[in-house]
Amino acid sequence: MSSPVLGFSPWRRRRSSSVLSQEPTQDLSQEDITTEPLSLTRSAQSIGNDGPSVAISVSPVAHREPMRSFIHGSVRGNLPPVDSVQSVRTVREDTAELATYFLSAKKDGESPAFLSRPRSLSTQTRQDRPLQELDVEAPDGSTSKGPEPIEEVSEPPSPEPIDIGEPSEGPSMLATMLRRSPPEGGRILSLKQDQVHEENFLDSGESDGDDEEGNYPHRHRPALKQRDPSDEPNEFAPLIPAVSRESGGYGTNTNGSGSPWDPDLESQKGTIPTPWKTQVVESVRQKRGQLSRIARRVRDPKLWDRQSLWENLVVAPVVCLPAVIVGLLLNILDALSYGMILFPLGSPIFEKLGSAGISIFYVSTIIAQMTFSSGSIFRGGVGSELIEVVPFFHSMAGTITNIVGTKNPDYPDIVIATTITSYALSSMLTGTVFFLMGQFKFGYIVGFIPRHILIGCIGGVGWFLVATGFEVTARMDGSLEYDLDTLKRLIQPDTVPLWIIPLILAIILFYCHSRIASKFFLPLYILTIPLVFYIFVLSLDSLSPEALRKNGWIFVGPPAGEPWWYFYTLYKFHKVDWGAIVQCVPAMFALTFFGILHVPINVPALALNTGEDHANLDHELKLHGFSNFFSGCMGSIQNYLVYANTLFFMRSGGNSRLAGYILAAATFGVMIIGPSLIGFIPVMMVGVLIFELGFELLLEAVWLPRKKLKFLEYLTVIAIVLIMGIYDFVVGIGVGILLAFISLIYQASRVPAVRATYSGEVVGSTVRRNPTQQHYLRQVGRQIKVMKLSGYLFFGTIVSVEDKIRHLIADDSFKNCPIKFLIIDLRLVTGIDYSAGEVFNTISRLLNGKEIELVLSGVDPECTLGRSLRAVGLGADGIEVKLLPELNSALEYCENELLKTLVANQEAEAVRTSRTAPTTNLDVPDQPGSLPVPRHSSLDMFASSPRRSHLHEAARISLDQMEIKRAPRWQSFKEPLRLMLQIFQDVSDKNEDFWFRAVPFFSRREYPSGTVLFRHGERAEGFYLIEKGILRAEYILPQGWFFESIVAGTTCGELPFFSETNRTADCLVERDCVVWLMDRENWVRAQKADPEVAQELLRISLKLTSERLSVITSYTLTMAG
Repeated sequence: MSSPVLGFSPWRRRRSSSVLSQEPTQDLSQEDITTEPLSLTRSAQSIGNDGPSVAISVSPVAHREPMRSFIHGSVRGNLPPVDSVQSVRTVREDTAELATYFLSAKKDGESPAFLSRPRSLSTQTRQDRPLQELDVEAPDGSTSKGPEPIEEVSEPPSPEPIDIGEPSEGPSMLATMLRRSPPEGGRILSLKQDQVHEENFLDSGESDGDDEEGNYPHRHRPALKQRDPSDEPNEFAPLIPAVSRESGGYGTNTNGSGSPWDPDLESQKGTIPTPWKTQVVESVRQKRGQLSRIARRVRDPKLWDRQSLWENLVVAPVVCLPAVIVGLLLNILDALSYGMILFPLGSPIFEKLGSAGISIFYVSTIIAQMTFSSGSIFRGGVGSELIEVVPFFHSMAGTITNIVGTKNPDYPDIVIATTITSYALSSMLTGTVFFLMGQFKFGYIVGFIPRHILIGCIGGVGWFLVATGFEVTARMDGSLEYDLDTLKRLIQPDTVPLWIIPLILAIILFYCHSRIASKFFLPLYILTIPLVFYIFVLSLDSLSPEALRKNGWIFVGPPAGEPWWYFYTLYKFHKVDWGAIVQCVPAMFALTFFGILHVPINVPALALNTGEDHANLDHELKLHGFSNFFSGCMGSIQNYLVYANTLFFMRSGGNSRLAGYILAAATFGVMIIGPSLIGFIPVMMVGVLIFELGFELLLEAVWLPRKKLKFLEYLTVIAIVLIMGIYDFVVGIGVGILLAFISLIYQASRVPAVRATYSGEVVGSTVRRNPTQQHYLRQVGRQIKVMKLSGYLFFGTIVSVEDKIRHLIADDSFKNCPIKFLIIDLRLVTGIDYSAGEVFNTISRLLNGKEIELVLSGVDPECTLGRSLRAVGLGADGIEVKLLPELNSALEYCENELLKTLVANQEAEAVRTSRTAPTTNLDVPDQPGSLPVPRHSSLDMFASSPRRSHLHEAARISLDQMEIKRAPRWQSFKEPLRLMLQIFQDVSDKNEDFWFRAVPFFSRREYPSGTVLFRHGERAEGFYLIEKGILRAEYILPQGWFFESIVAGTTCGELPFFSETNRTADCLVERDCVVWLMDRENWVRAQKADPEVAQELLRISLKLTSERLSVITSYTLTMAG
């Protein structure tokens, strides 16, 4: 059945069959699906199948997801599919029909069909649609109230898709680029598939079969071009084949050459992945060959190069000696400062394990040194124990001691065995995490951890070291407690000298170290302490080493004959309390987390300072993983690439792998003879090192960042330092992370989600409408409000959006500026959480109470954002929420709805006044000074609110102007005279006699849908007056892409034609068009035959261009805002 009068197609034909989905359905063949006249999508996926309309409330199967089972971002199978392209097509058809309505002559008693059909189920009861309650009499005398049955039109089957293989990567980047270059033939894809779209939407669209019917999916795509055998590539063929504009895109073949027929001219095929077993066998074979060649050279002295032997075996090691001495001294100082306190020496159980801690430190350092010297990009890298493990180890030791207790007679062995085993297991855990992060290239994740958390952890370690300095120097039993008993113990006469002297020396060292830049100052200062100490001991007879050792001035050495590997005897697995180790797992993960923070910071900083441009963080993470895991397997602890020691070592001349190997060997030698020296080391020497290091870390974490960090971040740092120092390290890290998230939420919530707000008076769609429509929209545009949102919408930012909308619809604001449509543009929104989705439900209910329609633009219903909104039940409560993929379509939709109000008022006035229907001729403007025909006030009954009053007042003004310009005596004129009078009525004061002289210069043309009128860059050869249909002008600019719809009753191509410049856009026929064309030949003839007409056309073209420039500029600035 044909549609009603004036060419308005039934709504049911354009909407989906979601209403019918309540009834039993059967499978439909592709021929049974009604095709649409136009596709606006870029992809080739078919959208002919039925689906619910994008106005969510239309679908009766839409429902609210249970709150308990909601999973944000999940793709729920029970969400009905929504076709966004169908909605865009519906808006475009309304635009075309509205344009045709104002250019057509209406028969008596006939009413546009779109006025009598409901826009959706939720809008049938709206009070502001005057004619929805009216029974309009059809020409046959019947009363028309609803849509007509769907006319079934068969659709040709879609073509079989062509498989496009992945291009194989060759060894040459140039070859890869050439293979990916545009082909000359083959499967044609969309030209702007990679162009920057203003909304970046439409993930699905119609199949290529629609193109065969003349439909326009996104750009005109011609049929596949067959390759000429004479075009086969040879040595004279261009490397990058040319692509005609009509071909429309790029294609790739299975070998990546860019065309199914293009061979690989460079013969560079993609590499075939080699199995890992083959790689291992090949690597072993190569290594075996290298070893055999080396052995052959060693056995045969004749092959020796004496110069090379002298340089490599004598000169190179000697050159490395200064750096090795510096590195060895740093290792010794680190071993004495925090290697000795690896175990809590204040506890009676661990008081004799200082030498064991030093040996464990040396084993970890040697393993790290060998690993980094062998594989790191930093050839002079220095590995050492991770200093931050000490407080965590003390926490683990305290936890194990409390769990094991003292009831078991063997509890010291159980505690020690369990503690040292937990140390090794934590190192293996850290190594595993490091290696997995490097293997799966997750190093970048560390960048998401706030740096001020690391600063707070460093400050906590500094606090711990200062406290440990008091414990070690004051020879306190147990850890430092913050109570009166500890204070009394510290101020005892025999205790004060023990800690006050090293504290004063550490303060002097700390002050001088900040003033003296020499790298040798710290080692010389530390070595001076035992030298001066033993000068006094040897000079005064009253001082003896035994008495000083008993009073806490000298460390108690290990038993005589205790070897360096004594700590291995502490591993007694049969006595390990595995339950206590399980209780230490949180501390192990916290230690791992803290270690993870260091490596991704140290490696880039070290690369920057050393000028290494090829540092690979993932590779360094894998090296750290191997080093830590192997260290744990060897019974030792965590280690890492030390930033400061590496700089000292490399600046001293140790920027070579040989220097690292020599340093590891020297450290091994010190480890062998080291335990016997413990009994001669002054406690104040170690205390000064611990105090000075603690001061440095506290300065770095608490004092220096005070002006760099924001107030909340600085408070987080102080909180972490206090909690880690006073209470617990693991709890301190947890609190720091929690405070960081709270700070992040607070800071993010202060960033407004509302990017900008515009009125419809300022911004409109890019549709080029006829003068009557433009006049009406200029008056009622303020009833459209556009609100642009940006960023991630969550519970912290969505509140400001809701408050702004509440203020917008408040009684005072709404009375001064009533609105009918609220467009919320989500193009710049990256996602929403559940709370934000629920707020959108609240907003829809608030707007529905004010009879305001909510339109969401920049969101595809089937994308993650669209499905998240639908999953929370948006639009499922009988409240219509329109989802459109771009802001331009949303503005066009709102303008169409407002124009329907104008049509409804005109129809209502015609029905109530029973005025005589106009003839089939076009209404044309009357001569200036004509008086208006008196009108009745029948529209006053509809003005029952400020918003409706404004709409009907604007309609009355527009209709009055139309009545003024009605001239029945000119209705017998034929086209294009009527069309020119209609189009030029607002930009020219010339009458019909003048424009009758321009008629011979125009010729009538008809173009089917999909025809390309002209392309960008071509010479302008025509000026068009559109009598019927829609043209689509697409502007492709370096900054982006946008389009302009040109409807009936407007002009096209005037500026490039009259200015004799090239076309600035691609113009395609979107709906079958009838146009009147002035070509170049007729324009030249008009200039000669009737210069006055030519001059008026030039003046009109400038006015039209100025108007369109204002509209396009406003829309462009809105999109950029």
